[in-house]
Amino acid sequence: MDLHHVTAFLAVAEELHFGRAAARLHMAQPPLSRTIQQLERQLGAPLFERTTRSVRLTAQGAALVDPAREIVRSFATAERTVAHAGRGEIGEVRVGFAGPSSHRPISQLARRVRRDLPGVELTLTSTTYGSGAIERIQEGSLDLAIVMYPSVPVGLGSRVVAVNRLVVALPEDHPLAGRDTVTMADLADESWVMLQPTSGSSLRELTLRAAQEAGFLPKIAQHAPDSWTIFALVAAGVGVTLTVDTAFGGSPGPDGLVVIPLDGSAEQVHARLVWRADDASPVLRRVLALGEDALPTPPGAGG
Repeated sequence: MDLHHVTAFLAVAEELHFGRAAARLHMAQPPLSRTIQQLERQLGAPLFERTTRSVRLTAQGAALVDPAREIVRSFATAERTVAHAGRGEIGEVRVGFAGPSSHRPISQLARRVRRDLPGVELTLTSTTYGSGAIERIQEGSLDLAIVMYPSVPVGLGSRVVAVNRLVVALPEDHPLAGRDTVTMADLADESWVMLQPTSGSSLRELTLRAAQEAGFLPKIAQHAPDSWTIFALVAAGVGVTLTVDTAFGGSPGPDGLVVIPLDGSAEQVHARLVWRADDASPVLRRVLALGEDALPTPPGAGG
């Protein structure tokens, strides 16, 4: 039994007249009669009682009407689904993000996709470090990521979606806490809290480079596994740390913490959308296109 048989059956079942059913299907009556006979042989049961004056459904035919309508609906749904998928209107995009600074852009992208592409599901995965998200993009377990990364490996596409400014996080009772700005030189004698050396964190590397340019090597009091732990340790007075202004979403920072702009540094930390350059998925391409508007590249930020 195929869709041709099912549509022929429904036409006769709904019209209860072979002539009208044939006209509805834009075919001659003899081929329609043969199609119904083929279906009856396949099912091993009569579907219609035919006389010269009337056509009636048998018990078996009446039982087939609802399942036949469901088959037609399912086939139409399948056709629409394939068409929508080809246009990137339905499907799943697996998105990774790393660190609190990515929360705002990931929320903006998710809100826009929900509004403009309701058939697309963004499956969100948090990774501790941007390097972890990059690795998952490369291995194919993520389709897209928002990370702070200075550059991306060969084979990946990327676009800058935010420019972050460097700030210093201090305990609220720190002697420098009342300053409007702080320089790296002001922090030369401080104890520092940083991510693990194996983290691959671009922010850690930037901190070490900025300290070197200011003429000192940071005294690391404590390594931490993630940004939130770093902030908790700073608030507890263990040390200071360098982070980005977007890590706190515009708020002054967690309790016990003071955030002060870093003066004298031209460093900018770029947040990027990253994806596999050879990924031709229609749904990914639609999300990337939508991201051009939801997360535009800031002026002068480059690619």
